[in-house]
Amino acid sequence: MRNEFVMLVLFCTVLMIHPFQGMAAEKPSALGKGMTIWFDTGGPVGGPYNTIVQKGAEQAAADLEVDLRLLYSDWNPEKMIANFKVALAARPDGIVIMGHPGDDAYAPLVDEAFEAGILVTSVDTALPKLKERYAATGFGTIDTDPEVQGRVLASEAINRSGVKPGDRAFVWGDKRLEERGRRARSILKTLEEAGIVVDYFEISPEVAKDTAMGTPIITGYLASKPDCKLIIIDHGALTSQMENFLKAAGVGPEQIYVAGFSLSPATATAIENGYVDLVSEMQPYLLGYLSVVQLVLSRNYGFTGLHIDTGGGLVDKHNIGTVAPLAKKGIR
Repeated sequence: MRNEFVMLVLFCTVLMIHPFQGMAAEKPSALGKGMTIWFDTGGPVGGPYNTIVQKGAEQAAADLEVDLRLLYSDWNPEKMIANFKVALAARPDGIVIMGHPGDDAYAPLVDEAFEAGILVTSVDTALPKLKERYAATGFGTIDTDPEVQGRVLASEAINRSGVKPGDRAFVWGDKRLEERGRRARSILKTLEEAGIVVDYFEISPEVAKDTAMGTPIITGYLASKPDCKLIIIDHGALTSQMENFLKAAGVGPEQIYVAGFSLSPATATAIENGYVDLVSEMQPYLLGYLSVVQLVLSRNYGFTGLHIDTGGGLVDKHNIGTVAPLAKKGIR
C-alpha cells in the first residue's frame, strides 16, 4: 500500500504541474518553485551509478521547478559529511544525503538542519536512528534493505552458477561501513553457509573514486586464484567495469559467473556480451527522483518522511533486452 500511495501522490503532483487541456486556462505555479535543494550524488562527477541518481533528481527538479544544487563525494564517507556541512551553510529548503557514513556521523548535522528548518532525506543507505527521530517532520528514506538484497543476489548466484561446497568465490565489498556494509556481510554469510570458499577484498576509497584502479586487483587475484568460479561485486560502478577487468585478466565471456549491483550502460553491455551474468537493481533513477519529490511534498504539505523501497529486481541475459535501451539512456 505504501508504494501505491506514493504513485497516487506523484500522479496528483503531475496534474498540478501539467493539467489536462481545458482543465485550466493557465498553468499553475509548479509545486517546488522557489525551493532550493542540495543533493549529494554520492560518487564522482560522471560516475556510472551516481550519474543515474543525478538524472532522476534533475528530472524531478525540472518537473517541479526546484533549484537543484549538486554535490559529489567520490563515495568517500568523510567527504559526504564535509559536503553536508557545505550544504547546511547555504541554508537551503532541503538536503538529500547518501547514508553511507551512518547515523552517528550524521546525527549532529541532521539535528542542526532540522533545528534550522531544513528538511533532510537519505537515499541509497538507510539511517534508521535518524529516521525514527525525524520521520514525523519530513526525514525520508529512499533505498532498499541491503541485507535482503545481498542475500537474494548471493543465493541466486549460487543457484544459477552451479557452484558447490568447496568451490572458490571472490567478493569485493564495503563491509566496514555500518549500514551500507550490511549488504556485503549478508553476501558473505550466504556464501559461507553454502560451503563456498570465500576470498574477500574491501573496496578502497581510491578504487571507489576511480574504478579503473580496480584492474590490477582483479587481474592479480585471478592470476593467483585461477580456480575462482564466482565473483560478486558489491558496488555498482565496479560492476560496470567487470567486462574491462576480465578482458585485462585474459578471461573470456561465461568463464566465471559474475554477479553485481545496479544497471548502467556499461553493465548492460557486459550482460549482453556475457561478462556479467546477474545484477540486482536498486533503480537509482528513482532514488534521485523520489527524494526530490518527497522533500517538495513535505515542505509544502507537511507530509511525514516517506520510506520507499526501490530495489529487489534481478536482471540477466533473459530480460536485459527489455531494459538495456533505458539503461543506455541513464534511466535504468
